[in-house]
Amino acid sequence: QVQLVESGGGLVQAGGSLRLSCAASGRTFSSYVMGWFRQAPGKEREFVSAFRGSGGPTYYADSVKGRFTISGDNAKNTVYLQMNSLKPEDTAVYYCAASGLVLSSTSYYYARNYGYWGQGTQVTVSS
Repeated sequence: QVQLVESGGGLVQAGGSLRLSCAASGRTFSSYVMGWFRQAPGKEREFVSAFRGSGGPTYYADSVKGRFTISGDNAKNTVYLQMNSLKPEDTAVYYCAASGLVLSSTSYYYARNYGYWGQGTQVTVSS
């Protein structure tokens, strides 16, 4: 099974950028569907982005489309989330997740389909 460790969170002003990293170990991320989710205080965990680690289309929540980019580096066994034009409403704990299930693309959006999770990294965007 895979272990996931996120890093790269922090405090940034609105309009700024951050790049989150998700280092995978145990197995290569190319064996999984990889996703990013976030959870703000008092809110449910929500989908941000996902892709199949072996290649293929990328998927984004409407709220981040055009501002965030998911990518992977096979050599480093690491998945990234580049976040640009950050807004205060992007403030949340961001989680990296992996699914070993055979998923249709419409299933990528649901946290219940991911069996492996990192510990999360805090992103705070000030106005």
